[in-house]
Amino acid sequence: MRPPVIDTDYLVIGAGATGLAFADTLLDESDAHITIVDRHGKPGGHWNDAYPFVTLHQPSAFYGVNSTELGSGRKDTTGLNAGLYELATGAEVCGYYDRVVGSRLVPSGRVTHLPMSEHEGAGRVRSLLSGAVTEVRVRRKVVDATYNSPSVPSTHTPSFTVAPGVRLVPPNALPGLGNREQELPTRFTVLGGGKTAMDTCVWLVTSGADPDAITWVVPRDSWLIDRGTTQPAPEFFDEVIGGQADQMAAFAAATSTEDLFLRLEACGALTRIDRERTPGMFHLATVAPGEVEVLRRIRDVVRLGRVRALEPDRTVLDGGEVATAPDTLFVDCTASAVRRRPVQPVFQGDRIVLQMLRLPQPAFSAALTAWVEAHRDDEEQQNRLCGPVAFPHALDDYAGAMATTLWNQFHWTQDRELRRWIRGSRLDGFSRLVAGVARDDAHGQAVLARYREQAVAAVGNLPNLTATAR
Repeated sequence: MRPPVIDTDYLVIGAGATGLAFADTLLDESDAHITIVDRHGKPGGHWNDAYPFVTLHQPSAFYGVNSTELGSGRKDTTGLNAGLYELATGAEVCGYYDRVVGSRLVPSGRVTHLPMSEHEGAGRVRSLLSGAVTEVRVRRKVVDATYNSPSVPSTHTPSFTVAPGVRLVPPNALPGLGNREQELPTRFTVLGGGKTAMDTCVWLVTSGADPDAITWVVPRDSWLIDRGTTQPAPEFFDEVIGGQADQMAAFAAATSTEDLFLRLEACGALTRIDRERTPGMFHLATVAPGEVEVLRRIRDVVRLGRVRALEPDRTVLDGGEVATAPDTLFVDCTASAVRRRPVQPVFQGDRIVLQMLRLPQPAFSAALTAWVEAHRDDEEQQNRLCGPVAFPHALDDYAGAMATTLWNQFHWTQDRELRRWIRGSRLDGFSRLVAGVARDDAHGQAVLARYREQAVAAVGNLPNLTATAR
């Protein structure tokens, strides 16, 4: 029996943040039919597998899809994010994406959603539940929205050995500890130095754990973005746009990678947890000052490299061993948020590979890619507007990533229609702040002039920084 057939213009593989942002904008900017296939039962990609206490790093105001607001635009009045704009929780993000697909995309009549399904290639999509195959005939392009998909703790396989009797859980298990019959742990060891580990440490302390009962294994200390510099409202104009001018000045003046990061710290763009240690990692994690203060309360920090083995009485690491109390619960936060993948052209004939176009905004990047696909036909021009930004896995990578970001933004400003779309996009975050500066606002105009001047100087110096990093 011949399998059922779907005729579509675009087959989008992945119903996560980038796939849905692409589909949402393409729906508005074209008359195309779109089919979205995903292995999850609900839209939202990795958010379906996230730990219960996860939130966005940055304000809800510029996350999600372009057509639909996420959150209510309020400021938090309590907690560690007080005074800053709201951060959607993982559950809120999942509910949001469910509404986007169920109330906007599918009801349009131009979007087909195939959940719990896997794209096998050659237009074959197989149901993970029944095994039934659907043939998808693609008139235009296949869109890969999974190329830079993150790994999350609940689904990844640890890279170290775990001896029998050692209790190792993902952070997802922590809120349910009180509901289990087994004895609650008296000590916790959090494995990993990234944002997931930071979230876990903050959750443990704010949920009542004694900071002195927590061991934090940090392979590399991290530079962190101060969330106050990412706020999408006029009252934060100086912190955001003035802060971006300061950052451009840092890029313009820096003589080395180390000098660059110290300048970014000095101007308030970046912070670090341990003031006595120079971080060796920057994965663009964003935190509020209150979170940093909580993390500084954890004093038992192990810096001996990555974990190699967990034994009942010891933890074996690259640089040595540490003793482990018998009633310790290990929390695995070692999953990599971004896999190390080489960049490749975004537009490749009948294929689009979604990648970051501006750090650190994957949803905006995917939506802009969709706009370019809908309005520009020449592939060379498309790729000029959509230069992929390599994620900075090492500190030395950051200058190159920013160079590509700034060149992309320059090309966007030269395209009047695209520039107009960006200014109206809720995912952009900051164009409205710039557009809202009145001509007679002397202070605001001075800040913008300084940003433009320093951005030009930064572009001139970034090749030197990139060269010294090699």
